[in-house]
Amino acid sequence: MHHPAAALSADYRKKLAATGLTPLWEHLSGALPHGRPAGLTVANLWRYRDIRPLLLQAGEQVPVEKAERRVLVLSDPGRGPAAMQATGGVYAGIQLILPGETAPTHRHSPSAARVVIEGNGGFTVVNGQRCDMERGDVILTPSGQWHDHGHQGTGPVTWLDVLDLPVFTAVEASYAQAGTPGCNAEDTLATLQSRLLADGLAIPPAMQRAHPYPMLRFPWQRTRAGLLELARHAADGAAVELSYVNPETGQSCLPVIGFTATLLPAGRARTPVPRSPAAVFHVIEGNGESTIDGQSFAWSAGDTFTAPAFAEISHRADVHGGPSCLLRIDDEPLHRKLGFFQERHFA
Repeated sequence: MHHPAAALSADYRKKLAATGLTPLWEHLSGALPHGRPAGLTVANLWRYRDIRPLLLQAGEQVPVEKAERRVLVLSDPGRGPAAMQATGGVYAGIQLILPGETAPTHRHSPSAARVVIEGNGGFTVVNGQRCDMERGDVILTPSGQWHDHGHQGTGPVTWLDVLDLPVFTAVEASYAQAGTPGCNAEDTLATLQSRLLADGLAIPPAMQRAHPYPMLRFPWQRTRAGLLELARHAADGAAVELSYVNPETGQSCLPVIGFTATLLPAGRARTPVPRSPAAVFHVIEGNGESTIDGQSFAWSAGDTFTAPAFAEISHRADVHGGPSCLLRIDDEPLHRKLGFFQERHFA
C-alpha cells in the first residue's frame, strides 16, 4: 500500500495547513500498513528484582497520602521516556503500600485490576466490598467503582496495576473523582453476596448489589488448582489455560481488558498462535524463558514482559523446576467488540 508522495507546491501546502487539511495519500501507508499493524509497542522485560528496591525507596520518600497511588509505571520503550502505557491498549505499573497505610478513596472512568505480587495483610475495598490480597490474586476495580487500598499486616505489599487507561485517553474519556467520607464504607452484605455467587448461590433480588460485577476477586489458589486439574485431562501438548470471566454472563470479567492464566509444564515449550492484541505477560510463579519475534527473555516470579500485536511467541518453563504460570493481559475483549480480533494459524 506504499505510494510515493506526489510533489506539492509550497503554496498549496500552506493553503492546506491554513484550512486544517492534510493529504491522506502521504500518510496512508503509515495509517494502514500492509499485513501487520505498525504499532509502537516493543517487546520488553521488567524484572521485579530490579523494581522492588526502587519501590521501597519510593516508600521512604513519598507519603502515600501525597502520591495518592505510589506506583512505578512500566513504560513501553517503543513510546519513548515516561510512556504511560505498556502496550497500545494497556497501562501497567507496580504499586506499593506499607503497613498501616491507606491509599485514599477515588474512582475513575478506566477499569483497573490488581495482580498481587508480594506481601500479606493488604486489602482493597471496592464499592463497599472488601477483597483481601493474596499472592497471585486478580482483583477488579471496574469503571466508576469507588475503591481504596489498605494494609493491616507487616512488610511491604506490592501488586501489578493494569488499566485500560490508553483507550480512555485516546477517546478523551479519562478522568477521576476523589472520594468523600463514607462513600466506600465496607458493606458486609456485598462481600457475602460475592462469596455466595462464587459458590453458585444467589441472594434475593431485593438484596442484590447495585453494580454489574458479581466477582471482584479471583483467588490465585483456586485458579492454580483449576489449572493443575485441567492439565490431567488435557491432550499431550494442548494448551492449559483458564480465562477470567463474569460467572453470570461467561463474558470477559472486564469490558476492555482480558485475563488468561496459562500453565507451562517444566521443560515443555508452548508456541501460541499470533494474535491481534498486543499482550502483557505477568509471571505468577516459576522460571522460564520466552522468545518474542526472535528476542529471548529469561523470567522468574514477579517479572512482567510484553509482546506486540501478531508477535511470534514461544514460552518454555525451566526444565529443572516445577510448572510455571503466566497471566496474559490484553485488550482482546475490545478487539472482539470492534469486530477485528484475529488469530493467525499457519499450515
